[in-house]
Amino acid sequence: MSAVMMAGLLAACGGNGDNNNAASTGSASAGASASASAGSSDKPVTINMFTASPEYTDAFNAYIAEYKKVKPNVTINLEIMQADYNTVLKSRIASGNTPDVFQTTAGGDIDTFAEYSADLTNEPLAAAMTDAVRANMTSTDGKVLGLPVKGNLFSLIYNKKLFEEAGITEVPKTTAQLDDAIAKLEAKGITPFANAYKEWWTWKHVFQHFVDAAAQDAGTDAKTLVADFIAGKTTFKDHPVLENNFFSFVDTTIKHGTDKPLERDSNAEVGDFAAGKAAIMTGKGAWDEEAIEKITPDIQIGIMGYPVSDKAEQSVIITGADQALRINKDSKVARETTDFFNWLYTSEYGKGWFSNVAKVIPPIKDAPLPDLQMPKAMDEILKTDKSGDLSVNYSLDTFHQKFGEIMQAYVGGSKKKDQAITEIQQAWIQLGSAE
Repeated sequence: MSAVMMAGLLAACGGNGDNNNAASTGSASAGASASASAGSSDKPVTINMFTASPEYTDAFNAYIAEYKKVKPNVTINLEIMQADYNTVLKSRIASGNTPDVFQTTAGGDIDTFAEYSADLTNEPLAAAMTDAVRANMTSTDGKVLGLPVKGNLFSLIYNKKLFEEAGITEVPKTTAQLDDAIAKLEAKGITPFANAYKEWWTWKHVFQHFVDAAAQDAGTDAKTLVADFIAGKTTFKDHPVLENNFFSFVDTTIKHGTDKPLERDSNAEVGDFAAGKAAIMTGKGAWDEEAIEKITPDIQIGIMGYPVSDKAEQSVIITGADQALRINKDSKVARETTDFFNWLYTSEYGKGWFSNVAKVIPPIKDAPLPDLQMPKAMDEILKTDKSGDLSVNYSLDTFHQKFGEIMQAYVGGSKKKDQAITEIQQAWIQLGSAE
């Protein structure tokens, strides 16, 4: 098994996870191989797997090694890349060298790569997915064409101890409450925000919270609103929460955040937060917890929705699946590859793998949550509050990358707000859809 590691960060992955201490949950159950096709032979099979999630290298290798016990004849070659992953993937597809398994973002990109993806609709793995995750893996014509890498959580992340020191007894849910919390933190000499605005992909994680609120204000859903932006049927001026509140929030995080925001990447943000240099992390999610706790093991972490407006009910966390693995439908080992993932998504080992080895939010039913603070907090919040819509899934990452670059120019001062808005709207029309 080979792992090719390159620097950089993929669109929606935090890239900070560390699974070096992850342990197997035990051997696969005796009946685990029952999910494999009854017609499978024992001839040697090699599956080439090309992914963009180096933070899960150890976890991927763990389930590859476990499957070797179930199917000794199957060898899985794991290749991992982050820098230029999308460019390399498209080049390989164009040259007819499509990997047996490859990774893309979910949502809109499910359709982008549909012609290369095996239809998994009637496979046991599709039935094992949670309803929300399966929707993220489904094409516009109703076919399940992707496998979730993990479930995910997007929220503001805060340091409970620093909030307590500042006298903040309730998490802010409105913009006024956020302003009050900022004043209390700074009165105690605490920097409110840690940002990673050097990373283009963190911008989409912030923005989607405001998109959800804009859709709610317009009496529609996020998917419809994004489609209207892509079609040029609506503009920021129709949605004050986008034209005003979003940019006001960005300005606030810059004014009351760590220095040199365009020089702070994902790892720097995690380091700033874990070291107590800032009280709130923006643009990130559940994937960061292990990296934070590796630096400060006893840190007490909380999660909260973004205060996007004066409506407390619009401050919600967002959950779902934004990364997908795809099985090459033209692969000579497509059946054996599908058998492998059927095993992972339905066996007892697989259910435990997500929580105990990868330590991620399971995208499948009847799997335990990992023993981490953020997933547990998410579970408690969702008992009483609804999750926001994972609206990043309704645009392609070609748009999201351009969006991030525009916002970086705005923060750097080379673009004014009106110019940034005009270019974002143009990018949505030009790059937001595969059509």
